[in-house]
Amino acid sequence: MFPADVSIVTDRLLLRPFGPEDERRIKSIVQSGATFLPPGAPAKTSGVARWLEAGVHELRRSGQGVHLAMTDATPGGDGRIVGAISLFKTSWTAGTTEVGYGVHPLYRGRGFATEAVRALASWVFRTTELRRIDLTANLDNLASLHVAQKAGFTWEGVLRSAVLEPDGPHDLVVFGLLREDDGEPSRVLPREELRTPRLLLRAYAEQDVPDLVAMAADPLIQANTGMPRDYTEEHAHAFFSRSERMRMRGHGIAWAVEELASGRFAADVGVRDLDWNHGTAEVGYMAAPWARGNGYTAEAVAAVARWLFDQHGLRRLQLRAAVTNQASQRVAEKAGFVREGVARSSLVGEDMVLYSLVPSDLA
Repeated sequence: MFPADVSIVTDRLLLRPFGPEDERRIKSIVQSGATFLPPGAPAKTSGVARWLEAGVHELRRSGQGVHLAMTDATPGGDGRIVGAISLFKTSWTAGTTEVGYGVHPLYRGRGFATEAVRALASWVFRTTELRRIDLTANLDNLASLHVAQKAGFTWEGVLRSAVLEPDGPHDLVVFGLLREDDGEPSRVLPREELRTPRLLLRAYAEQDVPDLVAMAADPLIQANTGMPRDYTEEHAHAFFSRSERMRMRGHGIAWAVEELASGRFAADVGVRDLDWNHGTAEVGYMAAPWARGNGYTAEAVAAVARWLFDQHGLRRLQLRAAVTNQASQRVAEKAGFVREGVARSSLVGEDMVLYSLVPSDLA
């Protein structure tokens, strides 16, 4: 079983077993209704003392895991409990365990979960013979997905409708960390703003939802993209989440293009099918109908290309435009892309003009 005196120190945290000295703090947490304590934590303050004396330690005594308090170890932190982290489903014969965590609502967004997961994983591999740590997170829980990625875990697959919660079934992402892994986050494009003389390329935000819905209804967008004809605000929010999951897996990134003069959404530019080993990716874009004719899309695409070449070492970008979409072809050419030919039946049976850009094209 895991030792009873686990003590793991990080830059800001101390991970340690829960004990009787935590009774006042745990009662306060229970009274507040905050939900981050380990499974089995009491719902009423009357059960706190007994839980701290025995209940929270049953997992360790069974040999299947351990519950640890995540406490603030910074000067002035006063050892307050900012979260909890656990190992469970441990199989000593198979050499595997699973990690789970929760952070107090008042302390979320500060990187405590990532710091704790990285430290606990390092401790497991340093002090035990376990060879693999699992981590699962709901597909729609972007915060937990970020924690897993930043802690160096590998996204291994999605279990469809694997968990049932009050609002219905949810897909579950399975992550894994092996002893031989380096524990470094997977390579991703950073969420970075880009500027041109007229444009700001930034992450999508709630303010963009009405404009996305309006753009999706445009006849030209409908004719040349796969956007649903009944595009709603729910579609827009799903697109935001899907794009961020793509980014955190290292597969690409999406930007909202904003006109600096007016502050209004003007276009979408995205990078997909990113291959870090070969230094290649594909670029796509859509212009809002109210912003067309100004050269904004070509300006944004050129800025993205330079950023990918100069900051991230990519060696080739590909771009496809329907043979019937002359406007999209003009954008590619204005951004510096070179026409290579026509890929027959390339996208949903439609012929596409293939363009490419390499760093020397921008010299």
